[in-house]
Amino acid sequence: MSIFVHSFFMDKKSFTFDEIKLKLVNYCVYQDRCHYEVEQKMKEFLLIPEAKEEIILYLIKENYLNEERFTRSYIRGKFYIKHWGRNKIKMNLKQKGINDKLISKCMDEIDEIDYEKTVNKIYEDYFSKQKGLKDYQKRSKAIKHLISKGFEYDVILDILKND
Repeated sequence: MSIFVHSFFMDKKSFTFDEIKLKLVNYCVYQDRCHYEVEQKMKEFLLIPEAKEEIILYLIKENYLNEERFTRSYIRGKFYIKHWGRNKIKMNLKQKGINDKLISKCMDEIDEIDYEKTVNKIYEDYFSKQKGLKDYQKRSKAIKHLISKGFEYDVILDILKND
C-alpha cells in the first residue's frame, strides 16, 4: 500500500506558473468556458489564491474568458444541438454560476420560430412512437417528455392549440 501511494505522488508532475497559465489559456481556447469551469480546472494545480486571481484576470483581459460569449455559445449549443428548452438551459447555466440577468439577456440566441418548430417536432416524433395507447395518453406522455427537456408548459400548450 505504501509503495503505491509513494509512486503515485512521485508521478505527479509539477508545473511552473507560466505552464499552468498556458494550460488554462488552451483550456479556454478549445471551447468557451465560464469562470466556474476555469476555477474547477484550477483545482488540478496547487495554486495560491493570488496566483489563481492573476490567471483569471489575465484570461479576462486577453478575452480568453468571457462570460457573455460563453453564455451565448452554451444557449445555442444546448438548444440547436441538444434540443433543450429554455428552463433546462437556465437551470444548467445557474449551476455554472451565471446570473439571471445575463441569462435573460442572452436568451435572444434562440429564435422564437425555431423554438416553436422544435417543440412541434419533438412532440410529433414522441407522440408517433407511442404504441398501444389512446391519443390522450400519447399526448400526456409527449407533454411530459417536452417538460423534461426543459420546455415551458404554457408554450407547449400554446403550440399544440395552434396545431
